[in-house]
Amino acid sequence: MTLPLSTSISSAFLRNTGAIAMAMLYTVLTFGATLAPAAAEARTASTYYTAELSTPAKEARTIIRGVVWYCKDTTCRAKKSNSRPVNVCKRLSNEMGEITSFTAKDKALADEKLAKCNS
Repeated sequence: MTLPLSTSISSAFLRNTGAIAMAMLYTVLTFGATLAPAAAEARTASTYYTAELSTPAKEARTIIRGVVWYCKDTTCRAKKSNSRPVNVCKRLSNEMGEITSFTAKDKALADEKLAKCNS
């Protein structure tokens, strides 16, 4: 028994379409699984500067000379900028008030530099 030409063409078309759909689904799923950890890591690794203020910040988000600071209570965090840490600290101090501690890439600013920052 032979199938009519139209039936064999449509079944071949359906098989090919199904295979293409499965390949696309596999690609989307594996690509998403590959990128998901990178996105999570990028969110947690984005803090470069951390500053402790002597008084709570009035705003949750402040932009100072191109650096976006996210503050909660007395703690402010920001991504890396092109300026030296002491200059970034000084600009933050001018806008937000006295800074009790300042770190850049988990390295605390020395006491004399922190004093310069707050002057």
